[in-house]
Amino acid sequence: MSSGKSTVTPMMAQYLEIKSGYEDALLFYRMGDFYELFFDDAKAAAEALDIALTKRGKHDGGDIPMCGVPVHAAEGYLLTLIRKGFRVAVCEQMESPAEAKKRGAKSVVKRDVVRLVTPGTLTEESLLEARRHNFLAAYALVRDAAALAWVDISTGAFHVMALPQVRLGPELARLAPSEVLVSEAQEIELANVVADAGAALTALGRGSFDSSLAADRVAEVFGVASLDAFGTFERAELSAMGALVDYLKITQKGKLPLLRPPQKEASGGGMQIDAATRRNLELTAALSGGRAGSLLACIDRTVTAGGARLLERRLSSPSRDLAEINARLEAVGFSLDETEFRSALREALRKVPDIDRALSRLSLDRGGPRDLTAVRNALEQAAEIGARHDDTALPARLHDAVARLSGHDALLDLLDQALVAEPPLLARDGGFIAPGHDEELDEARTLRDEGRSVIARMQQEYVSETGINSLKIKHNNVLGYFIECTATHADKMHALSERFIHRQTTANQVRFTTVDLSELETRILNAGNRALEIEKRLFAALRRAILDAAGPLGDLARALSELDVTTALAELAAQEDWTRPVVDNSRMFHVETGRHPVVETALKREGDPFVANDCDLNDADGASAIWLLTGPNMAGKST
Repeated sequence: MSSGKSTVTPMMAQYLEIKSGYEDALLFYRMGDFYELFFDDAKAAAEALDIALTKRGKHDGGDIPMCGVPVHAAEGYLLTLIRKGFRVAVCEQMESPAEAKKRGAKSVVKRDVVRLVTPGTLTEESLLEARRHNFLAAYALVRDAAALAWVDISTGAFHVMALPQVRLGPELARLAPSEVLVSEAQEIELANVVADAGAALTALGRGSFDSSLAADRVAEVFGVASLDAFGTFERAELSAMGALVDYLKITQKGKLPLLRPPQKEASGGGMQIDAATRRNLELTAALSGGRAGSLLACIDRTVTAGGARLLERRLSSPSRDLAEINARLEAVGFSLDETEFRSALREALRKVPDIDRALSRLSLDRGGPRDLTAVRNALEQAAEIGARHDDTALPARLHDAVARLSGHDALLDLLDQALVAEPPLLARDGGFIAPGHDEELDEARTLRDEGRSVIARMQQEYVSETGINSLKIKHNNVLGYFIECTATHADKMHALSERFIHRQTTANQVRFTTVDLSELETRILNAGNRALEIEKRLFAALRRAILDAAGPLGDLARALSELDVTTALAELAAQEDWTRPVVDNSRMFHVETGRHPVVETALKREGDPFVANDCDLNDADGASAIWLLTGPNMAGKST
């Protein structure tokens, strides 16, 4: 400017004020149908997303860099940014432009950050891998003790365990979290361990890890006075759990996800596998990256997302509990022998949506009508499975799972009566409540829909009146309903100006209205808006009914996952001719005609057979000793 002074517009002043609270994140600043980014955020995002960098206005004498992404396509851009290591603060308009103008013609629309998107806090279906957990972990050190807590906010899973620092690397390798929270005091010390696990490191202030505040923080989430009902937790465990809860409050702006009560894990319950061994065994990911070529990819026959996640958890942390192992083997053996049982159950499970993630989105108020129908459809399949197998002589493990599928009739009836078969994605689109469920809604819809037929009749009257066959009554968000004809008929329409009131002229079209059309539009608009508001109210009521049953629904989801994993392993055994092992507490190790599943699968693709091998690592008296297999690469030690 000629005066040398910089003038900051009210909108840019608002942007800078909001941005000052999120210096370490890209700010998605909502402007109408776009999220706009400015200054250094715009430069970084434009490069990361490969989109055009433009400019808007001046600041301190220089151009303001700007780029933007459409709101309707924002999820894809968010995923790209998160994968490239960015955090994103999503800033929404908290009122409409019309509401802002009531405070003055130049008033800026109120905006605020509604969510901080980070690798460990994703919930959207399109941003997550359906068959994998997305863990957020926190590691706390309190004096001489340490603990690791982790949560998947998309499913509600919440765990904690005492963990000395020397074992942090192997545990992170097992869990493969997306993000790990540490105290600022440990940031440098733990940076390499977290990086080796492929996770993003987030350092929090000492207050987040305050163990004296942690118990109250966690208790508040579950609406209890104390955590005594969940078990006894050491100070380090409380510190790690408290940090998770504090971070979720920060990132979700007070809207906490639906979490299950924290489960305390014993360090000796699962097999200990160090990070290097885990990597080289390629249990859940191949050395080349990705799932293909891993043991998990080779054996996974699950048909539900929840079942796939459970299988990965068990493969990542094999149980050392003999009773647990044999209970699982008994259930798989039954499913293998009972072909009809297995086939019918897997067919029903294929139709089960991901309840856990639907519940999570609904709890964070990010859900839509399809999340409601996901719960309904899962309940339908659960009821069918329960009714079919409730009197079957099942092993204890399968019997317990089937028993947890019943008891949801009232919720299922409500959802079944209330929802259409195929709802839209967003509640604001309407049309997801079934006819006959709500009398008031049916009345509003009738008026709205009959209005459309009245519009069609009115169009025919205007065609007859003017003699212009191409005349149409159309609608857009700016003009509402209007009469449109080609510019060639403009003079004829203007001659009827007492009847037809001119609204707009474009290059090829001329647009008019009438008093009758304006009055009809008001009636239709009111009916349409009223119908939409009623549907939104009904959505809120259905959402609340589901969340009130979140605990039992979580149990049902776990039962379905258990059934899926069991029948999937039985299917694998049937397809590949696998044999049930005898597992006991002895040190005996004896395998006849053993096969390596990953190598055998790879050979099959090439059309080559796998040569089975025996393996007996026992002394003559049957006692197992430690055997060390040596030899050069390609000597076949792995098989």
